[in-house]
Amino acid sequence: MRKLFREQQKYINTFFDTLDVDGAEEVLEKFLLCRGVIFFAGVGKSGIVAQKIATTLTSTGTRALTLSPTDALHGDIGIISEDDIVVMISKSGETDELLTLIPYIRNKGAHIIGLVSNANSRLVKACHQSVCLPLEKELCPYDLVPATSSVLQMIFGDVLAVAMMEAKKFSLDDYAKNHPAGRIGKRITLKVSDLMVAGDAVPICSADDKLVDVLVKLSDKRCGCLVITDDNGRLQGIFTDGDLRRAMQSFGPEVMDKLMGELMESSPRSINPQELAWDAMKIMESDQKHPIMVLPVLDGDTGGVVGIIKMHDIVQSGLVSINTEKSSDARSVKS
Repeated sequence: MRKLFREQQKYINTFFDTLDVDGAEEVLEKFLLCRGVIFFAGVGKSGIVAQKIATTLTSTGTRALTLSPTDALHGDIGIISEDDIVVMISKSGETDELLTLIPYIRNKGAHIIGLVSNANSRLVKACHQSVCLPLEKELCPYDLVPATSSVLQMIFGDVLAVAMMEAKKFSLDDYAKNHPAGRIGKRITLKVSDLMVAGDAVPICSADDKLVDVLVKLSDKRCGCLVITDDNGRLQGIFTDGDLRRAMQSFGPEVMDKLMGELMESSPRSINPQELAWDAMKIMESDQKHPIMVLPVLDGDTGGVVGIIKMHDIVQSGLVSINTEKSSDARSVKS
């Protein structure tokens, strides 16, 4: 395995060292000027790569589709117009299905670009524009299985997609609009306000309250904490289940008569309701030695407590999957 990894690295390095970057830039410029759809076509493994490149471009703001050469010859070519670009991917540049299709695409007026590893192939000569993807050798011992050429095709397509993102100034918000479902979408769309506990469900008490008087609230609210505020609703501190255990160990039965101002963590971490829930999770885990399981949510204008967000709810939302056994301690510490 080590030998094969080294060989593959060598072949990929050869690709980077000898690639015609100017030719790649010309393809990028053509893509940016395209008023229609960019189609990708290939056969076999190159067809799978074509599908991957097309979907990556689509998800990052460029209209792209996969075109099956066989289906195109049986009616699907009707979708192509003179405003479109058709990218044909082939290691050899001698793929019969692609070569057969080219004259008909030319008749439709579309621009044809070839991505091949054989600069002297018929496909290069038949296309309006082409880029050679330098291939020293397939990793396969018989130099047959496309174990390296398909990787090079994928690399070229991915770099091209990212270049399109940068050129179009494709933002994180744009990306979120194209990925509304799944963990990626949730990480960049789900806000603290979507998951936080708010209103009467927030366990709030005063710094002058005795622990014995607020224990019922700590238990009934089932949030794993008490949020201590002043008369204006501004955060003064937080007291968690973990703080309760430590206080009982330190003070024994006398802890019940202690004031919450004496027991609370006076410099807790907090977050704004309009921040991403993903950022809330990162704040909770910012101190790996003392991760916390609950975070006060403060109004951005007044600084008043408007809710709390719990790690449990973040995990339940599907935003992230963590090993909740790594810390059962919900102690808040200064950020």
